[in-house]
Amino acid sequence: MKNMATAMRNFLRYLVAQGRCRPGLEDAVPTIAMWRLAVLPRYLPADDVNRIIAACDRDTPVGMRDHAILLLLARLGLRSGDVSALAASDIDWRQASVHVVGKSRVGTKLPLTQEVGDALMEYLKKARPPVDTDRVFVRMQAPWGPLQASGVSALVGRAILKAGVESPSYGAHVLRHSAATNMLRQGASLDQIGAVLRHKFLATTAIYAKVDMPRLRQIALPWPEVEPC
Repeated sequence: MKNMATAMRNFLRYLVAQGRCRPGLEDAVPTIAMWRLAVLPRYLPADDVNRIIAACDRDTPVGMRDHAILLLLARLGLRSGDVSALAASDIDWRQASVHVVGKSRVGTKLPLTQEVGDALMEYLKKARPPVDTDRVFVRMQAPWGPLQASGVSALVGRAILKAGVESPSYGAHVLRHSAATNMLRQGASLDQIGAVLRHKFLATTAIYAKVDMPRLRQIALPWPEVEPC
């Protein structure tokens, strides 16, 4: 509704500029109320995430690449832009870490787990085309070049459909939300989750507290009894 109201308002402004609409009519479009943290994060259960990862055909170069990308998104909570910008020099094999520079432009080191490391090594050794670029992930069809963030989100959508999973959204961010939710259910604190997701403020991470139903039940106040009149 908010997007539709914004589009309508912009369209009316365009008509005013073209002289096809009287000035001020755009003010008649109502403002849609939005509250911070009012919605639940869009996430998938851990079993569905594993089904999506397992749906990759690792006998093909594309499947090896997609498998490595899905693990980076689902296990480390990376954004699509983080994946597309990942360079070979960002991977420290000796220290088992990945250097990520997110939206804040501040570099962070994340642990490179055995599962993710094996998938990256398989892709780099067996599937990656010999393209003259430092970017880890590239397009698998000519013209070869670095894979863009939109391409990362697109392959996630294809993987979700291939796995036959019903998802609230079909982009890369659903796996990031799923990673955070899974960490919370395994006992991680909001501070720890915020560190992995590289949130600048704890309030940004607080949205994930709303999916922890067992803990919410412990602090929920009982519904007051209503006496008949």
